[in-house]
Amino acid sequence: MATNFLMHEKIWFDKFKYDDAERRFYEQMNGPVTAGSRQHVSPMRQVEPPAKKGATPAEDDEDNDIDLFGSDEEEEDKEAARLREERLRQYAEKKAKKPTLVAKSSILLDVKPWDDETDMAQLETCVRSIQLDGLVWGASKLVPVGYGIRKLQIQCVVEDDKVGTDLLEEEITKFEEHVQSVDIAAFNKI
Repeated sequence: MATNFLMHEKIWFDKFKYDDAERRFYEQMNGPVTAGSRQHVSPMRQVEPPAKKGATPAEDDEDNDIDLFGSDEEEEDKEAARLREERLRQYAEKKAKKPTLVAKSSILLDVKPWDDETDMAQLETCVRSIQLDGLVWGASKLVPVGYGIRKLQIQCVVEDDKVGTDLLEEEITKFEEHVQSVDIAAFNKI
């Protein structure tokens, strides 16, 4: 069955005819090609080799003078280095002028007295007398705990790098005659 198909198919059996026709066509277009200058590219085409021209020593020197990448020019390299340094200096100045972001926290403290006879106004005055760099006191209120005892609930804002919660608790508990304990009721990053 396959042989019957190939018997009727003539294109592959007559390939040499098509190759000759193609060769003649290109010879008419480009002129005949001599046997010594032929370069075999494919069975279908013959291509002429590229023409070489002899370069004179003067032309070779001109080619060597051209630097396509500019890597040998020292003046441009010095100028580029100076420009880069100038831009880095300007960037550093701009960065120095920009204010840095300071991490802050809002803390709500519960300050508990010893008993119901503790003067809460005096207790608040003692707590507010603590002055630290990076500490700002806010609003306060008295919250009932039970049996007539009230605790001082006071708000403050601290800079995290300068004031820690441990330091703040230590400073408040130094007022031993007024303060029983200090608890952190709320802690929020700002």
